[in-house]
Amino acid sequence: MNGIEWRWNRLRAMAWLVLGRREPALDIFDAMVAARPDDPYAVASRAHLLAELGQRSRALADFARLVELTPESGSAWFNYGYVLEEAERYDEALDAFRRAIEVAPKLDRAWYGMGLVLIRLGRLEEAVTALERNTKLQPMSPYGWYQLARVHVDRQQPEEAVKVIKHLRGFEPKVAAQLERETGLVVGPSAG
Repeated sequence: MNGIEWRWNRLRAMAWLVLGRREPALDIFDAMVAARPDDPYAVASRAHLLAELGQRSRALADFARLVELTPESGSAWFNYGYVLEEAERYDEALDAFRRAIEVAPKLDRAWYGMGLVLIRLGRLEEAVTALERNTKLQPMSPYGWYQLARVHVDRQQPEEAVKVIKHLRGFEPKVAAQLERETGLVVGPSAG
C-alpha cells in the first residue's frame, strides 16, 4: 500500500465512522494492518474499533501489539489496561496502568483506572493513593472524587467521605447528593 493509498484508506475509514458504519471501517483497518503490521496508527485504530464492537480478544491482541510498538506511550498502556480491566484480568490491568503512569505520570485516566482495579482487588489503601493522585490531576472531574468517597466509606472512614462530599458540593452538587443517598451519610452545610 503506497502513501497515497494509505492516506485514502485513512480518509475512507474515518468517513465510514462518521456515518456510523463501523464494519466497513473495520474492513479498511484490517487491510491497513495487513499491509503495515508495525504501523501504530493502523493497529491503534483497529484496536479501538474492535473494543467498541465488543471483540475483546482481538482488541486485546492489538493493544498488546500496540504497547510493543510504542512502549513509551502512556495512552497505549492506558487503553490496554482499560480493556484488560473490562476482561476482568485485574492483575494484568494493574500492570498496564502502572506502566502508563511510569511513562506518563500526569495521565489522570491511568491513575483513575489503577484506583478502580485496586478497589476490585480489595487493596483499598492503595486505591486511596491512586484516586487522590487522580483528583489532584483532574480536580473538577467528579469520578475520582466519587470513588474516593466510596473507598473511605468501605474503609470505615466516614469523616473522610464527608470531607469529599462537602468538596463535591462546590462543583458537582448532584454527585454529592447521590453519595449522601448511597452512603447514608448526613452531611451538614459546607464551610466554604
